[in-house]
Amino acid sequence: MKPGREVEDLLRASAPRVLAALVRRYGHFSAAEDAVQEALLAAAGAWSDGVPTDPGAWLIRVASRRLIDQLRADQARRDREDADARLIPRGSVGSTDDSLLLLYLCCHPALNPTAQVALTLRAVGGLTTAEIAHAHLVPEPTMAQRISRAKARVRDSGADFTTPPPERLGERLDAVRQVLYLIFNEGYTSSFGAGLHRVELSAEAIRLTRMLPADGESTGLLALMLLTDARRAARTDLDGLLVPMSEQDRRLWNAGAIAEGTALVTAAMTTNRPGPYQLQAAIAAVHAEAASVADTDWLQILGLYRLLEAMTDNPMVALNSAVAVGMVHGADAGLAALDAAAARLPPTHRTEAVRAHLLETAGRPAEARAAYLAAAKAATSGPERTYLLARAARSVTE
Repeated sequence: MKPGREVEDLLRASAPRVLAALVRRYGHFSAAEDAVQEALLAAAGAWSDGVPTDPGAWLIRVASRRLIDQLRADQARRDREDADARLIPRGSVGSTDDSLLLLYLCCHPALNPTAQVALTLRAVGGLTTAEIAHAHLVPEPTMAQRISRAKARVRDSGADFTTPPPERLGERLDAVRQVLYLIFNEGYTSSFGAGLHRVELSAEAIRLTRMLPADGESTGLLALMLLTDARRAARTDLDGLLVPMSEQDRRLWNAGAIAEGTALVTAAMTTNRPGPYQLQAAIAAVHAEAASVADTDWLQILGLYRLLEAMTDNPMVALNSAVAVGMVHGADAGLAALDAAAARLPPTHRTEAVRAHLLETAGRPAEARAAYLAAAKAATSGPERTYLLARAARSVTE
């Protein structure tokens, strides 16, 4: 029997912490991941008639037994099975720091940055290989190979499941921040499925980011997450349909998260040299301070995007900058900026969606409709696809 949505969500949310508990106790990263997957499959069948009182402990016990069975090579290991099981605390899916330790392990310097991000999204974020491939704009088989090689490198490196010493922490922080940002983004706008949000992913990313050393960029990343997540309640209507920022009821925005995020980025930018996350948080703060799109200080936003473009080669910055150009200098100027950046922009639905918006603003409905339809065809998120199709239909009737 296929498990219900609530059980599926619970299993997905529990998987990273169960994996962290096993790796912390036993090591053997790849084997532990296999054992967790087997435990999840067992739970999907066993929980069809009801979830146990402590699902995390249930999963850990089952996964531990599977892992021990895999590793058992002699009678001595079989004798140690019961003792090992007793060392796992009841009623806990691992200590608060387990997920962060797993994050540091996946961001081991033996891996290149791409492998670090892919492995952590799989192990800590609980994303599927298809979702990770989508985030990196590569075919799923290519990403599967990357993840397999990354797990092998971690295994062969003999890495310990411990927090790196302070003098070695810096070499992993960039990768850790990138991974947490990608996990947050997947939670804020899910790549696949019928739902727009996966709140558990965004919440976990925010929780782990709060645990990072409080340097300027980590603070900026936390501020960016808080300011972005503050808009979540207004992003869908009563029917679950996507509502763009320009049409959102800003009274639904989370004032507490906005206040905290704004205070964080203000403090970070006055005491540290601004980095990419701080600049993105500053842009989000400008949006949050405005009562409406018309009241938004688009000139300031464009200036911040210019700084970001000079600092990073991220093509999504160029895409967002084209929108800001359109708001400051007109839709035609925005389209020119988009065309100038076309060679750098990824072939995703977002590029065509921005083009469609600018064409619609420029009073070119037929071209806008074609771009909206192209964006909808490329979109993998159900709510985004529905929104883009609605915009395509509306662009020829207005």
